[in-house]
Amino acid sequence: MILLSLEIIKFIFFDIKPKLSSLYEMFKDIINLVEISFNSKFSTQNITKMEYMFSGCQNLVSADLSNLNTKNVENMGYMFQNCKSLKYVNLSNFNTKNVTYMSNMFCFCSSLVSLNLSSFNTERVEKMTGMFHHCSTLESLDLSNFNTTKVDSMGGIFLGCKSLKSITQNFDGKRVNNIIIMLHFFNIS
Repeated sequence: MILLSLEIIKFIFFDIKPKLSSLYEMFKDIINLVEISFNSKFSTQNITKMEYMFSGCQNLVSADLSNLNTKNVENMGYMFQNCKSLKYVNLSNFNTKNVTYMSNMFCFCSSLVSLNLSSFNTERVEKMTGMFHHCSTLESLDLSNFNTTKVDSMGGIFLGCKSLKSITQNFDGKRVNNIIIMLHFFNIS
């Protein structure tokens, strides 16, 4: 399916069973993508990589990924990077128990006001550098379920989050090499 020829892409409902192991850059830089939703028939059970999946989709407003099977995914880095119009993302059924890399996952999602990450299991994550970097309209985050005992990099995790007023978290920074950098840019007013 070629998506680039369409003027505005509002909905994409996938009803295929690909035998893919990676969704790396699958929708990267499709600037006309506005909304996307996957049904349960889009098989992602073998996927291990989702990095850059929607990176550069600057007009993407809404993404419903609640039907994706993410149990084997290890890398979600830069997944929504530069999705500047993204206001709604449903990750309610995301199984992140095998993910080790979440760096820059939401960086420059400058239209996000809220984000529900309550389904995230971060017990294996090692890299969270810039995860929310320049989410400039994000007002609050509940990261109380985040287990950061294996994380060694969190530099700039909240850099540019100028609207962030509250964070609920239980971070364990024992392994973090750049906690000072993380806290230096943590500018909650």
